[in-house]
Amino acid sequence: MRDGFTGGRAIVIPQIITKDLEQDKFISKLFITDIGHFPLATFHNRTRLEGVSQYILIYCVDGEGWYELGGKKYTVQANQCFILPPFTPHSYGSSGSNPWSIYWIHFKGELAGFYADNFRAPISTPPGTLSRIRDRLCVFEDIYTVLSNGCSRENIEFASSALYYFLGTIKYLDVYRGVNKDKNSDMNIIDSAIAYMKENVEKPISLSDICSYSGYSKSYFSTAFKAKTGHTPINYMIKLRMQVACQLLDFTDLKINQICYKVGIADQYYFSKLFSKNIGMSPSVYRSEKKG
Repeated sequence: MRDGFTGGRAIVIPQIITKDLEQDKFISKLFITDIGHFPLATFHNRTRLEGVSQYILIYCVDGEGWYELGGKKYTVQANQCFILPPFTPHSYGSSGSNPWSIYWIHFKGELAGFYADNFRAPISTPPGTLSRIRDRLCVFEDIYTVLSNGCSRENIEFASSALYYFLGTIKYLDVYRGVNKDKNSDMNIIDSAIAYMKENVEKPISLSDICSYSGYSKSYFSTAFKAKTGHTPINYMIKLRMQVACQLLDFTDLKINQICYKVGIADQYYFSKLFSKNIGMSPSVYRSEKKG
């Protein structure tokens, strides 16, 4: 299956524009040609015998996949990314039993190779108290939203500038995560668990996942969590998902069947039911309400 994944979205910059970008003194250094997001991309696969003219970044946030490059096959898991070089035969695809959810960008430019260096093997960006995964994905969303508003000169320049930062959050992972190190040095286990929940809001994580991360039994952790927050861990996670859903309804043009994947819920009907129960109205009614 090449296209049409439920909740999927993509933007392709017209070639007539990208050819001009290659001649531009500023933008030619680094720019985007294609960008998209495929949640639960079952049967997703590509084989290119001659490659393409751009570098291809694939960032897996959930599920599993694979790719072949230079005669070697790699397995890709959640919170891993890789970059395929241009004009190089390759193939990649989603796992049949555990399909991946990916963010992807095709990019090129004089500095593209610098950012792609050492990314042929999968690079891990595991969640943790300092991981800032949500911050990184917010940068992606900013880029996508701006380009979805049109390929004006200003929009292209913004996307190009933001791409430097997005790639830098991966290339300089320790530096990026170290920004908040002092702020979070005194975090206790509950705060750490909440940070883990926020970082994994796009995934259908369970109480077992949260407890495994915290290192405590379900009974002890659940009791301690409720004593501090007033909510069970699962109820708190639901509230976080609904909070993010509200933000996406308020500040993006994403469709409801796309937003449900962004908050770790694959079933749009269940998402709408859960949203109505927690927010007091359906997602569509909430979006139509005037804010501020």
